[in-house]
Amino acid sequence: MVAKRVNVLWAILGVVGGMALGAWYMGSRIQSPAEMAARTAPPEASPILVPVESRVLSSDVVTRGTVRFGLPQPISIAPSTVKGGVGLISSLPRPNTNFGEGEVILSASGRPVFVLQGVAPAFRDMAPGTSGGDVRQLEEALARLGFDPGTVDGNYDQKTSAAVERMYKKAGWDPYAPTREQRAAVVALEREWSDAARAQLAAEATRETAMKAVAAARAIAEQNTRQAALDSAARVGDSRQLADARSGKSLALETERARAAHSATAASADVATQMADRALIVLDPRQTETARAAAEAKLKVARAAQRKAKMEADLAIQTASRETALVDERIRVAEGAVKAARLEGERSVRAALEQQELAEFDVKVASERAQRLNAELTAARAKLGVQVPADEVVFIPSLPIRVNEVTAAVAANASGPVMSVTDNQLSIDSQLPLEAAPLVKPGMKVAIDEQALGIKATGIVETVANTPGTRGVDGYHFYLGVRVETTPVLLAGFSVRLTIPIETSKGAVTAVPTSAVSLAADGTSRVLVDRGGKQEYVTVQPGLSTGGYVEVNAPDDGRLVPGQLVVVGYKIAEPAAAPATVK
Repeated sequence: MVAKRVNVLWAILGVVGGMALGAWYMGSRIQSPAEMAARTAPPEASPILVPVESRVLSSDVVTRGTVRFGLPQPISIAPSTVKGGVGLISSLPRPNTNFGEGEVILSASGRPVFVLQGVAPAFRDMAPGTSGGDVRQLEEALARLGFDPGTVDGNYDQKTSAAVERMYKKAGWDPYAPTREQRAAVVALEREWSDAARAQLAAEATRETAMKAVAAARAIAEQNTRQAALDSAARVGDSRQLADARSGKSLALETERARAAHSATAASADVATQMADRALIVLDPRQTETARAAAEAKLKVARAAQRKAKMEADLAIQTASRETALVDERIRVAEGAVKAARLEGERSVRAALEQQELAEFDVKVASERAQRLNAELTAARAKLGVQVPADEVVFIPSLPIRVNEVTAAVAANASGPVMSVTDNQLSIDSQLPLEAAPLVKPGMKVAIDEQALGIKATGIVETVANTPGTRGVDGYHFYLGVRVETTPVLLAGFSVRLTIPIETSKGAVTAVPTSAVSLAADGTSRVLVDRGGKQEYVTVQPGLSTGGYVEVNAPDDGRLVPGQLVVVGYKIAEPAAAPATVK
């Protein structure tokens, strides 16, 4: 009974407490009209403050582009003449392998292929004695690698050969020495030059003999002409005597005539004497018949002698007359003998001179052959140094390079294209809208970033197309090429944002957000500066405006400096929610 009364008491107390709580709650929700008016009034606005900054302002062109390595270029192996055949590839690099200048990019038939920097491709074997632009490229590369080639003049000399040898040995390869064929060619040239030298000496000896023969022929011709002239003079003298005889003044003819007359007179006297002796004997009866016969015989002999003397005299006169008639012919014969002697001498001298000219020609031919062979021998000996076959070097315009794709295979012929490479320089292919393209020029700085990747890099505008629609962009854009300068990560294949400053403040300037600048009633620009909770307007002169900031120049009184707070707007606090009213 007592327990039941306690329970009833606790129940009554609970009801009373609940009613008290309800009355308190309802009282807290009931507001007076004044309180309600105060609560519904708008809150006071608070200023939004930002600091004045010192920054570089620039007007930017923003676009996007894809990062890539340089455009692929093929690597081709030129055939080597000195090797006489194409080698077989024995090793190849993997794609994405990087190579610097002087490194071996592949090997063929156990021989290296060096990569060097140069604009012109390798097209021939280079050895001591060769010269040209390719040799100059080789010398420049050797100098960059630290192998002194001597004077860089495009001439492959012994210093260049020594530098090439050092490059090969430093890379762990033996240099390409002279071949057996080259040495054999030198030996053959030495033999030919020796034969040519002997032939030259023989020709010179023959020329000396021919020169002496000319001198002898001239002396003999002069002697023969002089002798013929003497003979001719003698004959002419005789002919003149004959001419005198023909005109009746010749002593020889007169002598013959006188001799003939004398002989005739003597013979006639002898005949007359014999006739007188015969007549005495015939008339003398005392004479015997023998005496008469003897006298008769003597008379006959005298008469025969008379006839003989007459005939001899006539013959001598006829001979003298005939000699006189042949005077002109003998003169012509004498003159012809002199002329013949002179012509014979000239012919002999001319023949000797021809032999001398032929000997001179032989000397010239032999000398030229000896000189030519000597020059060839000198050149061949000079080439017996270290050489660079055409298939052991490739020239690339820019280094280092990166292997892009390998197109050849091991054991294939080392000839023609074997791979493609790119330079290690990252480039970006992008595009510009029509209105922005005229503002961008090659050489401008480019800020490269990608917020999603946390990448920041720098670059330089390399190419801006002259016409839209080239190199894969549409007709409403110009192609833009950017060369990446610095990058913390490998960006190849990524799409990045490019920011190109078009106009810059040329240094840090005092800048505020554009919303901080307002116009006064007189048209001047001003900013509202907060000074310890108090706001004060400061007149400014606005400058370059870009990126939400504007350059401001205040009077030089120290009232506007970086770090000061300026008002860019006002913030109104959110009103509290109105409590429910009790009706």
